[in-house]
Amino acid sequence: MIVFLDRLRETQPSTALAIVRVLLGLLFLTSGMMKLFVPELRAAFAGQLTAAAIPAHSLHMWFVPLAETGMGLALIAGFLSRLAGLAAMSTMVVATYVHVVMHDPELFPLQPEAPIIPLIALVLCAWVLWAGGGSWSADLLSRSGSGR
Repeated sequence: MIVFLDRLRETQPSTALAIVRVLLGLLFLTSGMMKLFVPELRAAFAGQLTAAAIPAHSLHMWFVPLAETGMGLALIAGFLSRLAGLAAMSTMVVATYVHVVMHDPELFPLQPEAPIIPLIALVLCAWVLWAGGGSWSADLLSRSGSGR
């Protein structure tokens, strides 16, 4: 198990990757926090889940914003960046689906109806999954601090 976690935390110093990771983290952190604390956006999110026929609506109303907030914090810190990137990718796949099957612009108050943002985030998360956290990440700092 320790070897698996070490493999998950492998990364190389890369400023470009670090900037992308932090920006993705900010995207997920703010998205999750807004779904939790901004009533209009929470209502839009509920409408998106209902209109797209996402199962377990009441569970997802809490789980998704909390998961997005946690993924955002992990990406900003660069802690288990690959795992956070994988989780974020799964969220963006569902977000892309929601954008494709819905045709009500009222349910997308802060973004275009087309899945532009989810698709860009999906590609960037794939890069983090593939390359790791990059510079300024807890993953890189822990590896260099352990003498590896």
